[in-house]
Amino acid sequence: MEINIPEIVAEVTEAFMAYEKALLANDVDMIDELFWNDDKTLRYGPNGTVVSHEALSAFRRSHHIDPWVRTLKDTHIVTFGRDFAVANTESTRPTADGISRQSQTWARMPEGWRIVSAHVSAQP
Repeated sequence: MEINIPEIVAEVTEAFMAYEKALLANDVDMIDELFWNDDKTLRYGPNGTVVSHEALSAFRRSHHIDPWVRTLKDTHIVTFGRDFAVANTESTRPTADGISRQSQTWARMPEGWRIVSAHVSAQP
């Protein structure tokens, strides 16, 4: 298995940054699109565990979030072959103390790269 094929890293990085842009703008339609539309989609976060694309979409749509800003740091994207990747990053916000951490598992689906599992946590 090839690790970090340059063009695959570029594809996943592009999808990762599209998610980042959607997240900061609270573009729930794009966030929905970038998560795998399946009952097995999973997100762990400070607000609890959300299982299924439907539940994740409902969670995002139930919270009004104004656009916000954060700075990513120490972002690592590793691809395994042509169809699987992990992305990990830390971030800081000007209005918050501490560091947030985010992990995503990406898989190539027929419709493109999709997040199949995610984890968000904060370190004070």
